[in-house]
Amino acid sequence: MSFSLASTLPAWQALQNHYENVGKHLVLRDLFDKDSSRFNKLSHTFNGLKEEDGPIFFDFSKNLITEETVKLLVQLAKEANVEGLRDSLFNGDHINFTEGRAVYHPALRNLSDKPMKVNGEDVMPGVRSVLKHMKEFSDAIRSGTWKGYTGKPIKSIVNIGIGGSDLGPVMVTEALKPYGKQDMELHFVSNIDGTHLAEALNKCDPETTLFLIASKTFTTAETCTNAQSAKDWFLSQAKDPAHVAKHFAALSTNEKEVTAFGIDSANMFEFSDWVGGRYSVWSAIGLSVALYIGFENFEAFLGGAHAMDNYFRSTPLEENIPALAALISIWYSDFFGAQTHLVAPYDQYMHRFPAYLQQLSMESNGKAITRSGDMVNYTTGKILWGEPGTNSQHSFFQLVHQGTKLIPADFLIPIESHNPIDNNKHHRMLFSNFAAQTEALMLGKTPAEVKAEGAADEIVPHKTFVGNRPSNSIIAKKITPASLGALISFYEWVTFTEGAVWNINSFDQFGVELGKKLAKNVLSQLDAEGKVNDHDASTNGLINLFKTGF
Repeated sequence: MSFSLASTLPAWQALQNHYENVGKHLVLRDLFDKDSSRFNKLSHTFNGLKEEDGPIFFDFSKNLITEETVKLLVQLAKEANVEGLRDSLFNGDHINFTEGRAVYHPALRNLSDKPMKVNGEDVMPGVRSVLKHMKEFSDAIRSGTWKGYTGKPIKSIVNIGIGGSDLGPVMVTEALKPYGKQDMELHFVSNIDGTHLAEALNKCDPETTLFLIASKTFTTAETCTNAQSAKDWFLSQAKDPAHVAKHFAALSTNEKEVTAFGIDSANMFEFSDWVGGRYSVWSAIGLSVALYIGFENFEAFLGGAHAMDNYFRSTPLEENIPALAALISIWYSDFFGAQTHLVAPYDQYMHRFPAYLQQLSMESNGKAITRSGDMVNYTTGKILWGEPGTNSQHSFFQLVHQGTKLIPADFLIPIESHNPIDNNKHHRMLFSNFAAQTEALMLGKTPAEVKAEGAADEIVPHKTFVGNRPSNSIIAKKITPASLGALISFYEWVTFTEGAVWNINSFDQFGVELGKKLAKNVLSQLDAEGKVNDHDASTNGLINLFKTGF
């Protein structure tokens, strides 16, 4: 089954007609008034986790949709062959066709005995071997049996990576901080700005610091530069290069470069080319996570994602939570003209969750060319952004409530807090804000309601809220390793489904490469004598200003 543009599919045309005749006229207040069972009809529960971790509840009822909308969206997914592409992914087919690779990160969290094959070979023995290596290494570091070059145990972990080699571990270790080893300090260095590395090293002692160099190829410019500077810092005190073996590990596939750097190959953790960077936290890239929360918790993290994988793979589209979330997102993006999507986690530990999802979504679906090589004539790749509540309510929520832009939003919260301070008073206040914000976005406030509060006539327009602003509410029992794994997997499959419907390859990232290539050229010019004149006038001027100063 093949097609070029999603907009040529019959279901797309039916949705366009539905939008013109029904969708753009929908009023959420009226929809709830007319159907007392709307909440139950448009809410779904994921029950794939253990009792202590789940369930996770998804409320889609505060969206500008009807049951007919959902039927048409599901039909669109079927015509776009979402199910077929999903099956191809799980079968190990090379669906990342531009790079000739499988997309097989679900194998990294496959805790079953089921084989998973790429090119006819079961990858699971290799996956389990790396996990065993990670367990042994993390157990040795956490127990203190691994000693640094002066015989002291490791106290500080510095993960040096960028992109998926940084965003995933940062987010997960922050989100699961209640499970972290309290006497272990974690530092993450990604930016080539020397300040990032300097601030981390200022808090470390070479005798008790372990560096994790996270780069699949071990050639990533920013990561390798930061790694070399970290090595120089370490050797300025340790002196003997042989000591590097006790303080550096590599998360990479390039043994030649790793050993040339001075890292013992026994401290190298591999992963395959079918692991994309933004899906790599489940792989050896997650070693910092295993070190911090312990391998058993890391395995539970994998297990939560595996449960969501099984659910997504086996559940009909009509009831499939990630697929439905993706289709509703497409409804806003391509029919209502929404350009952005807000994610607001009401959990301080998840403050880096939106940043993580930014890469997942925008690096995956920031494409304008279909799998058949045609330019799209519809919107792809929503701009995903967000901050935790309740802080975000006091910054950009003004725009969300009363601005001119339609901004669909996801609100996330656990029922149980890890810190039930003052008889859980703080968490009750947090949840009250969570619920109130989605209600306020939906209902708004009419001029009559404003007048009833005693506002002067000239003030009424300023205090009126149009409302009718859509949102999803996602409620977990508690943010545990397993439930976090399930939530991340949920968003992965949302992203996959969007890309499948738009008929784009969600798994390459050539847009990241051009700037890197040009930067290498500029760097060589910065190191050379004389003025630069082979760029455009602006770029020439900027480079020459940097070289000469003010």
